Amino acid sequence: MLEHFKFLAAHTGRVPKIAIPAPSALYGRPVKPPIDEKIYPDLDAMFADLGRAYKKAVRAFADAGCRYLLDEVFIAMLCDDRYRAQMKARGDDPERMGPLYGDLINTAMSDIPAGMTVTMHLCRGNYKSTFMGSGGYEAEQEILFDRIKVHGYFMEYDSARAGGFEPLKLVPKDRQVVLGLITTKTGRLESKDDIKRRIDEAAKYISLEQLCLSPQCGFASTEEGNVLAEDEQWAKLRMIVEVAEDVWGK
Repeated sequence: MLEHFKFLAAHTGRVPKIAIPAPSALYGRPVKPPIDEKIYPDLDAMFADLGRAYKKAVRAFADAGCRYLLDEVFIAMLCDDRYRAQMKARGDDPERMGPLYGDLINTAMSDIPAGMTVTMHLCRGNYKSTFMGSGGYEAEQEILFDRIKVHGYFMEYDSARAGGFEPLKLVPKDRQVVLGLITTKTGRLESKDDIKRRIDEAAKYISLEQLCLSPQCGFASTEEGNVLAEDEQWAKLRMIVEVAEDVWGK
């Protein structure tokens, strides 16, 4: 991954965004993770080591010149009642997971240099245009916007599955929210007027200057890709640029 970053940095004048799994990816899937109880009879010790490992990894990215690190998290899945029931059935307490994941993210970014940006991508699944969960952000809003100290949020908002914009009222004034209003799951091109209307709705709860616009996720989260054609992807990206220019200016 570090070599990939160096390649990007050498071939663009833009700031490349490097995406890595968050610490929660090790533990957050509904199946029980293969943790050797002989090595970690106490899960608290495992999570402590996980935080330290991520702290070293994030610093390594910084030392290689990375200035924008984007992580994907399972915290959005904790907003889904079915997922919470699955976690409880395997012996975990979903009420504990959010604070734990938040503290791991804070530990991971605790040694970053000044000028480095760390953001969160909140997603409920995107594999081959499918999804894993539903539910508004209210269930974890205090963890997301108070406990976690990232600089911004890429938030899935392309369907009713993500709930309303009300939780955005808790976002601190010094952070940005990228509204993922454009779906990557189908090739249907959204209406510009509809997107602008939804931005206006979000701006009732957070300053317009704190908002940005993007697709809800990647167009190909895995090598299989999503159910849309390349020209449909470019059409969506062009539309995003046009809407952003209309709303925020060039």
